Amino acid sequence: MKYKERWSPRASSDFDAIISYLLKEWTVKEALNFIDKVERIIALLLKSPKMFKASNKKRQIRQCVLHPNVSMYYRITENAIEILAMFDNRQKPSKLKL
Repeated sequence: MKYKERWSPRASSDFDAIISYLLKEWTVKEALNFIDKVERIIALLLKSPKMFKASNKKRQIRQCVLHPNVSMYYRITENAIEILAMFDNRQKPSKLKL
């Protein structure tokens, strides 16, 4: 089955905030590396969506650790990989509301 990529408004906002942080506190190279990693992971997910563990089996939400500090949460729908959020793993898990 061929899947499409779909981003929630929250995931887009989270992604933009991470890139802004990297540009402010690190370097353009780090920001570009992060963007590249996200693009590569999404390309893999479109081919094999179940490659990462389910973090919430009831809601079919899966977690991909992009970096020790950042996880991406997504859901597999009938025809799409829906990127739900990107979360700073240093925060309290209770702050993650999906």
